[in-house]
Amino acid sequence: MFQLSQVSEIAALRALTADGRLLFATRMVRMFAYGFLSLVLVLYLQELGLNEVTIGGILTATLLGDVAISLWLTNIADRIGRRRMLLVGAGLMIFAGVVFALTDNLIVLVITAIIGTISPSGNEVGPFLPIEQAALTQNISDQRRTPTFALYGLFGSLATAFGSLLSGVLAAALQNGGMTHLASYRIVVLGYGLLGIALAIMFTRLSEAVELPPGVKEASPLKTRFGLHRSQGIIFRLTLLFVLDAFAGGLVTQSLIAAWFSQKFGIGDAVLGGIFFGTNFLAGLSALAAARIAGRIGLINTMFLTHVPSNILLILVPLMPSANLAILCLWARFSISQMDVPTRQSYTMAVVAPDERSAAAGITNVARTAATAMAFPVTGVFFSLALLSVPFLLSGGLKLVYDFALLRSFSAIKPPEEQTKIA
Repeated sequence: MFQLSQVSEIAALRALTADGRLLFATRMVRMFAYGFLSLVLVLYLQELGLNEVTIGGILTATLLGDVAISLWLTNIADRIGRRRMLLVGAGLMIFAGVVFALTDNLIVLVITAIIGTISPSGNEVGPFLPIEQAALTQNISDQRRTPTFALYGLFGSLATAFGSLLSGVLAAALQNGGMTHLASYRIVVLGYGLLGIALAIMFTRLSEAVELPPGVKEASPLKTRFGLHRSQGIIFRLTLLFVLDAFAGGLVTQSLIAAWFSQKFGIGDAVLGGIFFGTNFLAGLSALAAARIAGRIGLINTMFLTHVPSNILLILVPLMPSANLAILCLWARFSISQMDVPTRQSYTMAVVAPDERSAAAGITNVARTAATAMAFPVTGVFFSLALLSVPFLLSGGLKLVYDFALLRSFSAIKPPEEQTKIA
């Protein structure tokens, strides 16, 4: 039995250093950009004349390229410099946004998708999240880690929500002003690249305190594998489960859900923006609630008990007879679906050594990205066959398998704050 120390989110927020507050700000700018782009990305590629299977291939190339680059950047971040790697990531984001906006050449699009940083799902991609999590973790106590990550997730989700809302409103306004759908979407894509510039400027303001602390000695490269030493076993096992969860999630990303609502119910861009404003807003609130629940029942239990009902709701979305009921079901799902995110991130940071944090977060993050990428062609095939509901059903079912496997494998492995025995 363990006794957890409750730390309020306000206390965790006040305890942030100047660098911590700046990392929260960079997270918000980045997630705003991801939400801004992801709402129209599939619609934009459709306007370029690409079919669903080709679009699925481009989205796959986007994330597979991100996997290779992010794995490399996160593995060397502690040695070469976290700030430098964050700037490289911002540069790749700028590159992708600008080139995607300026060309309709399929070969150029694929090459840019492989090299650049683009989020088709509205979720984190690139080296940013692992490096920022490592920097945040080393500057907070174990008791503040989960509420800090919950706030980090909340602010990101709210930013994604506003990005999606503004994207839909802007595209609709430009179209009402006489602009073609293609031209309006192209402006949104270009705006994504411009937000990358703002992100790069913010990263230059980070201090030396975000780097690996001078007193922490890195393990010899000869004794590590992908930046890990003592934690290789647990990270390998976690990664296998995260791959299953991410593949399932990749079947129903925000871009693809937007396309589903558009095709099945004929919903326009402005309404789509409102729908995903709601989903991301509710997701952010659910992440905040996760810290309170985890403070009572533990991280793994929180992941399991909140994820199961959210996946049942996901299965129910395509079974709803009307657009309104489908939207309500989707919102209900997102009101609890993200409680596992800050708890998962906190758990990963808690069970590895300080000099393994960037690498551990990087490995698990890029594995999730790769798995998500592999799901896009599957959904593309289902869409091309007019089997629009199948991705929802398959995703929810696979996620339930993940939930039960996670509970069985890791319920006995506690983070430090859950190991204090009650006398």
